[in-house]
Amino acid sequence: MEEPADRLVFGQRIKHLRRTRQLTLEQLGQRLGRPASFLSMVENGKRRVRPEMVTALAAALEVEPDVLLEEAPPNRRAELEIEVERIQQDPIYQSLGLPYLKPGVRVPDDAMTHLVALYRALQERVRVRPETQEEVRVAAATMLADARNRDGYLVDVEMVAAKALAFADYPGSGALSPRHLQDLAAGFGFAVKLASDLPRSVRSVVDLDSGRIFIPQRDALRTRAARSVVLQTLGHIALNHDTPTDFGAFLRQRMECSYFAAAALIPEGAAVPFLDEARRRRDLAVEDLKEVFYVSYETAARRLTNLATHHLGIPTHFINSDEDGLIWKGYENDGFPFAHDPYGGVEGQRACRHWGARAVFGSEDKFGVHFQYTDTPAGTFWCSTHIPADRTPHHGITLGTDFDHARFFRGRETDRHSHSGCPEPGCCMTLATELTERWAGSVWASSRAQSNVVTALTASPIPQVEMAEVYEFVERHA
Repeated sequence: MEEPADRLVFGQRIKHLRRTRQLTLEQLGQRLGRPASFLSMVENGKRRVRPEMVTALAAALEVEPDVLLEEAPPNRRAELEIEVERIQQDPIYQSLGLPYLKPGVRVPDDAMTHLVALYRALQERVRVRPETQEEVRVAAATMLADARNRDGYLVDVEMVAAKALAFADYPGSGALSPRHLQDLAAGFGFAVKLASDLPRSVRSVVDLDSGRIFIPQRDALRTRAARSVVLQTLGHIALNHDTPTDFGAFLRQRMECSYFAAAALIPEGAAVPFLDEARRRRDLAVEDLKEVFYVSYETAARRLTNLATHHLGIPTHFINSDEDGLIWKGYENDGFPFAHDPYGGVEGQRACRHWGARAVFGSEDKFGVHFQYTDTPAGTFWCSTHIPADRTPHHGITLGTDFDHARFFRGRETDRHSHSGCPEPGCCMTLATELTERWAGSVWASSRAQSNVVTALTASPIPQVEMAEVYEFVERHA
């Protein structure tokens, strides 16, 4: 005979059998020659039970010893009581400073079910989230370093996009038409369909059985955005992506799909001669690329960033930031002095208020193109920043380069000139001494609730899809 492996389960089995036989603790104690207090501690898992006591208890309860040693709780109620006991032994629970809750008969099953579910969610937040945030930062920093090492140019994705365009019979210049898009999708065995009832958690749905890609109708998605969504969806197929198993894989797949879409919308074969001629004339401009290929300003800026160093020999930096200066996307291979997190990432950092990326929001012509030179600890940089009016909330899209290469860009004659000490603490990250002495202790400010508060509380940084809605959607359209 052996000792019970799990005292709590063993105690619940004793309690269940005692109650089934309508025995009180005192009555069972009389059969064993033990006080009721001893049996109470056994039932609550607080006393070690030796093999000889297991045999005695089995005899007193008229069962075989193996029945008492079964590893499963006797019923759902016992399972809940065990779970509540274990929860209260957890250091996370004990750190809350709450009084002990005895899971007795007066506590309903529903209440204990809620308590168990809520505490499991708390454990998930406390134990998993710090690791997940580190994973997000490391993955973002790793991808940024890889992009910098490759000068923002992904030759393998360029080749896949070029082959897809060849099948679509793209003429080699100008905007990708809806007919070209349909032909390109057909090359992968798909047809593009518009739907008014697409689930809110997705930007597209692919029905692999029928070979259809569903996207929102035009009243919900503009033409340029629709093309990008279709191409990014096809990018997953063209690049043979599997379901991502971690955030690093998810982030890389999204980046590659965005690159594929940009390479299809602004093909390398057509864009490079166009840009090279503009460089020769010293008239490079994001807005020209935007108009010629009928794409968004951000797509044009990112595509120019992709091609500038590899084909034109021009180092660049790129920033997508909001009105508060929060950097959503950042890249540089020209030495631009971004602030970095401890892992080397720039997303989530603040743009200096003296940079063009933030100065544009206070300019007189807010939705024009803002040109500016900025002196920094790493040298002088030129940039052009534009706020697309059709995006809400507004974001500034910045393309820049070092002083030596500014001569190739339109807007180089600007007389806007600022000085930034960032990321050194003496710039906009440190309060002026005289203002601190004047106002410290006399001012209180309430911050705006932002989406990053909710994001920090999510269980996973990978956006979740409501698959029940997706399956219902596909069934409706089958």
